[in-house]
Amino acid sequence: MNQEPIHWIDGLIVAASVVFTIGTGFYFARRQKSSDRYFSGSKNIPSWAIGISIFATLLSSVTFLAYPAAAYKSNWILLVQGLMVPVVLVGLIGFIVPLFRKAIKLSTYEYFERRFGVFARMYSSVAFLLTHFSKMGTVLYLVSIALSSFTHFPVLTVMLVLSIAIITLTVLGGMEAVIWMDVIQGGLLIGGGLLCLGILLFRPEGGPTVALSQAFQMGKIDVGPFNFNFSELTFWVMVVNGAFYALQKYGTDQTIVQRYLAAKSDKDAKHAALIGVVMSVAVWTLFMLIGSLLYVYYHNGTATLPEGISADKVFPLFISTQLPVGAVGLVLAALVAAALASLQSDLNCISAIGIADYYRRLKPNSTDKQQLRMGRILVLVAGVLMMTVAYLYVTWEGEGVLGVVFGLYAIFSAGIVGIFLLGLLSRRANWQGLYIGIAVCILFTAYAVLTTTKIDDTPILDLGKFNFPHHKYMLGVYSHIIVLVVGYIASLFFKSEPADEHLTIYGYIKSKK
Repeated sequence: MNQEPIHWIDGLIVAASVVFTIGTGFYFARRQKSSDRYFSGSKNIPSWAIGISIFATLLSSVTFLAYPAAAYKSNWILLVQGLMVPVVLVGLIGFIVPLFRKAIKLSTYEYFERRFGVFARMYSSVAFLLTHFSKMGTVLYLVSIALSSFTHFPVLTVMLVLSIAIITLTVLGGMEAVIWMDVIQGGLLIGGGLLCLGILLFRPEGGPTVALSQAFQMGKIDVGPFNFNFSELTFWVMVVNGAFYALQKYGTDQTIVQRYLAAKSDKDAKHAALIGVVMSVAVWTLFMLIGSLLYVYYHNGTATLPEGISADKVFPLFISTQLPVGAVGLVLAALVAAALASLQSDLNCISAIGIADYYRRLKPNSTDKQQLRMGRILVLVAGVLMMTVAYLYVTWEGEGVLGVVFGLYAIFSAGIVGIFLLGLLSRRANWQGLYIGIAVCILFTAYAVLTTTKIDDTPILDLGKFNFPHHKYMLGVYSHIIVLVVGYIASLFFKSEPADEHLTIYGYIKSKK
């Protein structure tokens, strides 16, 4: 890695981007006079801005660092998951967007309550909170480690500065500030990626044609293996996983659904969703290509690598040694921007869940002013918890107890897409059947997680040949299918009135006839 701290010009660029973020929060603070505006924006934000915000939310500094490392080490197989998003979304976005804009006020999980009762709402919202706290801590930890290696500031100092910027913007500016900052940060992310791509394409002898040709020849632009095997990471594992990923992000994730509510109309919300998908796939591909070309760059004689360097450190090394002064600062600002965009969105949405699913239930007579104040308090609390998770990563170096904790999160937050599909596709499904499906799903997920999570190379629960046999990416797929299938079959044993057709796909089909 870089042995010298970055040039003061580069450091100034990064610092300016953080200060600008905080300033944006203060600018939008004076507009936040109601909880509705704080969580849903002004309803006057153009669809293209919301679309870019969706794109910036889906990506993060993990994308910036992990995708090039994955392509450098292997190939583009992880991109298959992202490629499935537009395939699934084209068929569903016309229904999902108007459904949520009519069925809910703020929380995605209000839909789950309307279909299956309070427990379904609480289960799904808790699942969102648990998974996003683990994600937020991971993102903050990774970007802090990366910036620390460039600046030589202590990791905890970097983490604290970033956290202050993220929390300040979100507490003061609300969703409106988050969306407009996403637009700027999304531009920085794309610009930083294109700058690196240009150097990787044009600096090697022979230029882009030779560089791309060598990437293909070296097997770095490929999405295989294509064998139909769910025990290994194959093309088909990622296809199935990607289909459920698309449903989860665009049908059950508060960070996306909340942006549907910020649009002026159903048409604008659909337009924004499609913009977000197209841009996300393009940028995922961009960073995969960067990883492939990094391999070519360091294996065709253009530059050399230190002995024994790991794949995840190659891109940071390239940034620090191959980019000119000023360009390093811009790329690092893009890295910071990716983290800010993702984390700001998460904090605002976690606060929205806290208000809609819990605070209003506990204090139904609270005023809008009280809800707005509590929303800001929840952002602050969530920010502190985010820092705590990241701090634990630093303390335990990303290992140990935290891995077990997140494994437990997976057990008790499984099957959300299955709940969504059960409510969407069947009027016959009822709360009794769903709860049985969730119980079976939790038991299955516990079995799969415990028999595949190892401590000192030994599974926590070792059942020998009866351990979960498939790749870990299939676990999420199976959990959703179990809730859907078991929940539907179990529902047949309980009498209930058919659900309101407007809460299912049948209402949409009927409206189109």
